[in-house]
Amino acid sequence: MAVQLKRGAALAAISITPLIDIVFLLLIFFLVASRISDEESRLELDLPNVSEALPALFPPEEVVINIDRDGRYFLDGQFRPVEQVEQILRRAQTNNPLTQAVLIRADKATDWQYVAVAFDICKKVGIHRYSATTEPD
Repeated sequence: MAVQLKRGAALAAISITPLIDIVFLLLIFFLVASRISDEESRLELDLPNVSEALPALFPPEEVVINIDRDGRYFLDGQFRPVEQVEQILRRAQTNNPLTQAVLIRADKATDWQYVAVAFDICKKVGIHRYSATTEPD
């Protein structure tokens, strides 16, 4: 008794061999690329000295503005008037023009207007990385 095979079923099967080949090629590519970037960072160089070099920028620190329920601004644990907050943020922006970040923490009973003023000060001095934070439940 002979077994009958349907010819249409054999042609309908999808070959996944090319897909497996592509996955292996991508895996090899990313392994080699990560290894090359790691080796470049370990290369020790004796860099030349330059007399006209610009001074190094200060490492960026996130400036935290705390706003209490009465709308008073605190930086570094001390009360600061709005004008002084602007001066401090302007100085921080000058030290770190591209990477300066500001975190605004406001009491939940604070009027949102005080937070909006802090946002406005950040925009005025040129800081683009600012955000208000909340506390998780």
